Amino acid sequence: MSLRVMVVDDHPMWREGVARDLTEAGHLVVATSGEGRQAVRVAAAARPDLVVLDLQLPDISGVEVVQGLRAALPDVRVLMLSASGEPQSVLDAVKAGATGYLVKSAGPAEFLDAVRRAAAGEPVFTPNLAGLVLGEYRRLAAAPPTPHDAAPRLTERETEVLRLVAKGLSYKQIAERLGLSHRTVQNHVQNTLGKLQLHNRVELTRYAIERGLDE
Repeated sequence: MSLRVMVVDDHPMWREGVARDLTEAGHLVVATSGEGRQAVRVAAAARPDLVVLDLQLPDISGVEVVQGLRAALPDVRVLMLSASGEPQSVLDAVKAGATGYLVKSAGPAEFLDAVRRAAAGEPVFTPNLAGLVLGEYRRLAAAPPTPHDAAPRLTERETEVLRLVAKGLSYKQIAERLGLSHRTVQNHVQNTLGKLQLHNRVELTRYAIERGLDE
């Protein structure tokens, strides 16, 4: 699947290298930028499917850029690509709306796989960070819940898929577990997002954990 991708990094050689890897993989790099505020303005015009974003930028932080991107383009996916694997950096990025977080030590194959999965709405994290993020979801879920209207009714299959999402399984793993196609799993997730008025799989995971579906 060819994606429209924007690359934001203040190091020209790194930015160009990432753009080259994406182009060679068949994706269309619609824009690049080395500054955060410029990136938000350019993205609004270029309308990428996915933004590959560095955490440390010269003007504003990557977290602020995520917030700006999500405000300008609510459906855009953001994959953080950073030299920092500090837990707080990861959690701040996810809370701001990033779909995934990969450290720059990742190899080309791992990076391109993360691009594909993040564009599909799957939370993607460097392996040693995945447990950290899931732990944060659990902590948030333990907080006093905000009042909810009566929960929309999900089908038995949607609930089954939601339970596996909460356990951290990828779409591919869920499809194999349930004997479904990858596309069918995606459709179930999209239907569930619509019913619950959520925006992405990160929010869906938190919703499921709040209701104990990860047990």
